[in-house]
Amino acid sequence: MRFAFFAYPHRGGTYSVFRHLRAGLAAQGIEVRWLGIGPLAHDAIADPDWHAERASGAACGSRDDDARAQARSLLEALATGGFEGVFLNAHADPVQTNLARYLPRSLLRILIVHNITPGTYAAAVAIRDHVHAVVCVSPRIEQDLVARHGFAPSRIYTIPNATDVPVAPARCLPDREAPLRIVSLGRIEDQAKGVLWLPEILRRLPRSFTLAIAGDGPDLARLRQRSSDLGERIRFLGAVSPDHVAERLADHDVLLAPSRFEGFMITAVEAMAAGCVPVVSRIRGVTDTVVDAGGSGLLFPVGDLESAARALRQLDADRRLWLRLSQGGQEQVRRRFGVDRLGRDYGNLIARLRRAPPEVARPLDLEHWRLPSGLRAGLRTYLPTSVKNFLRTIRERVA
Repeated sequence: MRFAFFAYPHRGGTYSVFRHLRAGLAAQGIEVRWLGIGPLAHDAIADPDWHAERASGAACGSRDDDARAQARSLLEALATGGFEGVFLNAHADPVQTNLARYLPRSLLRILIVHNITPGTYAAAVAIRDHVHAVVCVSPRIEQDLVARHGFAPSRIYTIPNATDVPVAPARCLPDREAPLRIVSLGRIEDQAKGVLWLPEILRRLPRSFTLAIAGDGPDLARLRQRSSDLGERIRFLGAVSPDHVAERLADHDVLLAPSRFEGFMITAVEAMAAGCVPVVSRIRGVTDTVVDAGGSGLLFPVGDLESAARALRQLDADRRLWLRLSQGGQEQVRRRFGVDRLGRDYGNLIARLRRAPPEVARPLDLEHWRLPSGLRAGLRTYLPTSVKNFLRTIRERVA
């Protein structure tokens, strides 16, 4: 059996999910291949960094196709490629998300919802009646979609993401004379990841504390500027390829992640696998279901920078606590976040859908292609980022 996964090679959570699904479902006899469209997909297959990924998918159509041509090229690839099903990612790409409304009845379609943002939920609602099942990567997403967005509980499933970062050998008690090595790893972007809070947290710590920033993103220059007074206390390590994530985390003792919102936080799982203790924002139904507070890491309220600094000081002062959390995180990854478990969960879902596929809405005519309101920019898009950040912080604090 062959499934398409609408995405293209890139450094990001959605493509990590593809890689893990590809590996996990291969053991279930299901092949998963990526299909991408547009300039970014065509650039990816020309990028030497992604050369190995060309064998596991394809960029469809031409680089500069318009939306309808992109949709047509995807339909042609599905028809000629022997695909029996499709994984769609809510809000990842409007054309690929909207294509769910135009797919032939013969194709199973599974929607994966990766985040808790209003835009993600609006995109999911736009194609709700055209998919056979919805997979939520955290309990919060399932709760929101059922309670607030009219999704039928019988068609919605929570399947946590996984990591292919191998569980490292257990660590030793760190040298009490040396400060813990702190790292921030991932996309350097403030709106979701809260990266501009990092220097503020570091300033609340003794001068012996240092922070390494591993990653790249649109707010790198702003973060460098805001950190200029910290000198050698903060180091920028550059982008990290998926193949080097485990190595980078193994070089550090604590992962610091002050995110405003997340759908899952795979970086926390990768850190736990490496024995690196996560100290992350408590996002209800998301990070508090990934990190066991006091068992595999520490959590602090979103935007509470003093609580974040206090957690870091606590780990630095109590190295036996750090060791217990490091070992607890590794055990948690073994039990809950392996690629084999992910493959079994998705394999069981696909088997269930094949036996008794639910009814879905009749496919639309591609000649009348249009984006529904949930896939077009709404009023919230035009709010200043500072206002949206404030509202998100308040929402999570209340939650």
